[in-house]
Amino acid sequence: MAAIEVGRLCVKLYGREAGRKCVIVDIIDENFVLITGPKSLTGVKRRRANIDHIEPLDKKVEIEKGASDEEVLKAIKEAGLEDFMREPVRPELAPI
Repeated sequence: MAAIEVGRLCVKLYGREAGRKCVIVDIIDENFVLITGPKSLTGVKRRRANIDHIEPLDKKVEIEKGASDEEVLKAIKEAGLEDFMREPVRPELAPI
């Protein structure tokens, strides 16, 4: 399984959107990817993210590189993953 690839579902680990699921839309370079929720589904805005701040999941949707939010939403619906994407993941709390 290629971990970082277009269409791979991920969980954001850091930031205000931590614990929410997103989709990789484009690979910018070896450290950054373009992700989207889309915002209407998961609350994650389309933005650049450091690959160290996301955790790839075992699921993938079929989208083109640079797909619009509407195309991503359509692919999620076709894969039947809407409810899965809406559920937030509770990030593990760091030990004190």
